[in-house]
Amino acid sequence: MWRSLERGKAATKLSAFRVAVIALFAVVVPETSSLGQAAGYVRVKFVKAGLMMGAGGGSGVLSYLGRDYPFRISGLSLGVTAGASIIRLEGWASGIREVNDFAGTYSSAGAGGAFVGGLGGIHLRNAKGVVIELQGPRAGMEFAANISRIAISLKQ
Repeated sequence: MWRSLERGKAATKLSAFRVAVIALFAVVVPETSSLGQAAGYVRVKFVKAGLMMGAGGGSGVLSYLGRDYPFRISGLSLGVTAGASIIRLEGWASGIREVNDFAGTYSSAGAGGAFVGGLGGIHLRNAKGVVIELQGPRAGMEFAANISRIAISLKQ
């Protein structure tokens, strides 16, 4: 009986050790993103003009998994918009499982402005879970506080 009690204690200690090792790996080992959800680098040139309602368009390039994918971008904004600007933005797109996830309709709400020159930035999200965060210089004269819908289509 004494030996079975010692075996039970040893088994309990071994089980506790296993749980501790598993917990340690869960905390210490960093989460690695899968190759299928690698981030892409985005460059955009966008021309925008409006009074109350703004419209714009432009083009850009998505660099994703070693390849460049040119795209078209167009958008409408509704809210307080006055003026015109040329915007060159750069940043990252995340949540891309395949390159076609990048194309689609994005939404954003925000404010910004430029008087001759300034900085701009935008945070966009589409229905496929792709998030684009861009920033860069603006040239022109514009003030905007609006809700925007932006469409991106990959060039064939």
